[in-house]
Amino acid sequence: MNDRIAKGLGAAFDRHRIVFWTDTARELRETFETLELPGVEKIALANNEFAVKHRILREAPQGRFLIYREGPEPALIDNWLLDVQLAHGMFKADQAALWLSELGLGLGLEDVVRAHAEFFRSARRLEQLKRFARNDDTASALRLKMLIVCAGGEGGFDSVVERLLADLAVETDEAIRLIERAGLGAFLWDQMGRHYGYTAVQPSVEDFAVSLFKACYAMGLGEAGGLSPEALVFFRRWKNNRHAAQAFEALSSSYASVLGVQTDLETRDFRHLIELDYFEDIDRAIIVALVRGVAARTLAAGDVASWIRQRRQSYWYDRFRDLYEAVGYAAEFHAAMAQVNLGMTSLAEGVSRYAGAWFRIDQLYRKFIYHMQKSGQASLMAELYEQVENHYVNIYLLRLNDSWQVHVDAAPKWDASPVPAQRTFYATHVAPYRQKDQKICVIVSDAMRYEVAEELLARVRGLDRYDAEIEPMLGSLPTYTQLGMASLLPNRDLQIADNDTSAVIVDGQSSQGTENRKKILAQGREGDRTTALLADDLLKMQRDDYRALFRDHDVIYVYHNLIDATGDKPATEDRVFEAAEKTLDELVQLVKKLAAANANNLLITADHGFIYQHRPIDESDFSVSEVVGETILFRNRRFVLGHGLKPQQGLKHYQPEEARLQGDVEILIPKSINRLRLKGSGSRFVHGGATLQEAVVPVVRVNKKRQSDTSTVDVEIIGSTNQVITASQISVRFYQSVPATEKTQARRLRAGIFSQSGELISDSHELVFDFRSENPREREHPVRFLLSRKADDCNGQEVVLRLEEQHGETSHYSEFRSARYILRRSFTNDFDF
Repeated sequence: MNDRIAKGLGAAFDRHRIVFWTDTARELRETFETLELPGVEKIALANNEFAVKHRILREAPQGRFLIYREGPEPALIDNWLLDVQLAHGMFKADQAALWLSELGLGLGLEDVVRAHAEFFRSARRLEQLKRFARNDDTASALRLKMLIVCAGGEGGFDSVVERLLADLAVETDEAIRLIERAGLGAFLWDQMGRHYGYTAVQPSVEDFAVSLFKACYAMGLGEAGGLSPEALVFFRRWKNNRHAAQAFEALSSSYASVLGVQTDLETRDFRHLIELDYFEDIDRAIIVALVRGVAARTLAAGDVASWIRQRRQSYWYDRFRDLYEAVGYAAEFHAAMAQVNLGMTSLAEGVSRYAGAWFRIDQLYRKFIYHMQKSGQASLMAELYEQVENHYVNIYLLRLNDSWQVHVDAAPKWDASPVPAQRTFYATHVAPYRQKDQKICVIVSDAMRYEVAEELLARVRGLDRYDAEIEPMLGSLPTYTQLGMASLLPNRDLQIADNDTSAVIVDGQSSQGTENRKKILAQGREGDRTTALLADDLLKMQRDDYRALFRDHDVIYVYHNLIDATGDKPATEDRVFEAAEKTLDELVQLVKKLAAANANNLLITADHGFIYQHRPIDESDFSVSEVVGETILFRNRRFVLGHGLKPQQGLKHYQPEEARLQGDVEILIPKSINRLRLKGSGSRFVHGGATLQEAVVPVVRVNKKRQSDTSTVDVEIIGSTNQVITASQISVRFYQSVPATEKTQARRLRAGIFSQSGELISDSHELVFDFRSENPREREHPVRFLLSRKADDCNGQEVVLRLEEQHGETSHYSEFRSARYILRRSFTNDFDF
């Protein structure tokens, strides 16, 4: 007891120079006599009030005094020291008074402490409350802080509710039982009513939670919800708090069925749901509607892209990312197909138009199939998939290459001048660097067709201090690896070996394998230090090793093989588009690694392209022509090598000189996209033929710059001058000043309304500004902010709408832009009557 009294008095003297101790029951005189308080003079009152007053105010005005009165307090009119008592501290030695003293609170809160004695019996809770308590706390403020301690929170009342919801999600009632044991239950539900408008005959945490989800769903649809707007502000903030993710997901899943959300969504237009993400079923409903709308051609591709872009802000977006992406690419695919004109007048025009526009349809098809496969939702996507597949294969791929085949058949030789031939690659692209004594690195990615390289171009351009451009070459025919790889090396005499290996001889030297290609590369320019290596080996190198590699060589060829290695195997050909995505990632990694070795000049190219269709091949896609010849050296799905080969109706025959090759080996190519029958070989991924997809080979030229060349889009707040907020919500339009490009990159910002002291008084929004449209109106982003109850304290004052930008990957934000408003709300606007 003595220790607690000493501790309580110590706390009192931390705040007051003079402390009065009234021992009403006359039980603690001995404790007073034996008490030792360093620096404090003890005085017992015994009809000596005037002398005591003179002592503490006149004789020792800076001294500290403990004034002890034994017995009850005198009447106010008879208390000569009343003025001093009121100006300084009072101390009582019963349990409630000791608790108050330890907290540094006045005796005016004694009733609160006595009413919640169970709370204060825990030294741990008392210590935690001490961190929050202030000597000017009201009874309500103290009870709120006690609630926060019971809930293990750190913030305001919201943190209490968050803890209760977290407990509910894992089916525990630890916090609510403690609150009720501490006698704070009635206060909790009173605050629920004040903050969120929640009332119930028998209130409970689960009833509140169900009411919260129900009300916020209704309010999000513009309907009456039964709770206050503050409930929606809390709900949005809680939903977006990553620490509450587990609780939100569990409760959202549980209450979706309780509230019949799925049934309700069936009656809604998906357009009214675009801003809502309170239940996973909402995303499902939107996706189903988009899939059906795109399949029925009732939704414009631009609208679909805009809706999907808005859904990126959905809580569940990552879970449905591949479905959204697949639908978006399908919509773009249909739009592109509706506008495409597949006509051409020559081989050169065919290559030019393919490299300028037609490749995009191959790209959209690839992206659609890739994301559809990743989504794992074959049944949902079945109708849309059938449409895209049929249009791609029968309307685009077949018709395009049938049209192209007319000019292939009419050409006396395999030539599309002025488009350079692949076998001139070294002379056209590599040699000019060496003539200027500049080092050059060449990355050859097996089967990276033109449309994949075009996506790579955009990725490289998006890197800071990198520039890139792309142009087409006409691949060597047949479009297979051995010939394509040989064509990229310095060469004068290029011929297919007269045996069954399909190997290619360059100037008398076999080009099979990296070591042989090294030897041929060394013949390019006298004195050049040249080498070749596999991409996998380069990626494994340490910094000093790859720097030394570049330092010691003038020309480096790096061979990358992922697409062809995947597609050429029947067991894995259905994963070729997944391999294309990984190829893009690895090529960007290679570019960065070579640039880190001071390689400022890079060329990225391929040996050939490919044709691919996801659905198993129809009988009509196989050539009905029989392969006839004196000697068949080699055959696969798309070409035949031999001697005395006989031209057939469905096969194009080439003498070596017609294919711009040397030697004696003749070639047969199935026309258009037809395949030859070949047992045990994959038929969906093929190359070797003369289609645009196989024969248009990309050359991507990459340059590393010395200075930064990327920027980020600017964002403005529209019409923010001298505005007044008069309601519980406000709509604001943000404007992205320029379109996003590879070099002008997207910007991610956080938006909210703050008081002058910096406290958030609205909900908060994560915004991404990545609009690519040239139309300024299509770069506007409207956002609706809901004010919280904290805004009530700012009425009549200036408040700030603040856009904040995250610093790197940290949790720190800095102000990007702001606008000031006057908050002048009439509180009757918040009522429904």
